[in-house]
Amino acid sequence: MRAWWVSGAVALLMWAQGALAGNVLVVGDSISAAFGLDTRVGWVALLEKRLVEGGYSQPVINASISGDTSAGGLARLPALLAQHRPELVIIELGGNDGLRGQAPAQLQQNLAAMIDRSREAGAKVLLLGMQLPPNYGQRYTRAFAEVYVQLAEQKQVPLVPFFLQGVGGVAGMVQDDGIHPTQAAQPRLLDNVWPILQAML
Repeated sequence: MRAWWVSGAVALLMWAQGALAGNVLVVGDSISAAFGLDTRVGWVALLEKRLVEGGYSQPVINASISGDTSAGGLARLPALLAQHRPELVIIELGGNDGLRGQAPAQLQQNLAAMIDRSREAGAKVLLLGMQLPPNYGQRYTRAFAEVYVQLAEQKQVPLVPFFLQGVGGVAGMVQDDGIHPTQAAQPRLLDNVWPILQAML
């Protein structure tokens, strides 16, 4: 509940700051790269289609790479910002950090730097939160999830607390590897993002 309150409050703040007119840049991992699927059916492609159908003019650049971590995203970001000059950066990273057992403090530091770099380039930021399965231990999974909530509060950025809500562990929504969303899950991923994203457009 706390996380959703944070995301809603900050989204309203961003709405008050004005609408967007430029590129939307998605920096993510295999979830946003539509791993195992045709990228044309991935949630990012569906986002671009929804924007067009809704009369929005923002082009969407998908700079997501399967297997990427927050460190990798941070390293790639300066060149992406220089090339695409986005007005909105959607950050969907951290899942691979967690699956590899990396320290939540390092994840938070990397994501914070990505937020700062994006803002320095004149872009607004939407953060997509991730959660880990319970077999990673209660202490670690809680600390991991809190990274996103803390960043939203500290940096005043809109947050989707759990990007995979309604997908992870749901029959028909996950590929045989038990990790990556199916084609059927892609509209749900977009719907998880859309209410907050739309308020920023």
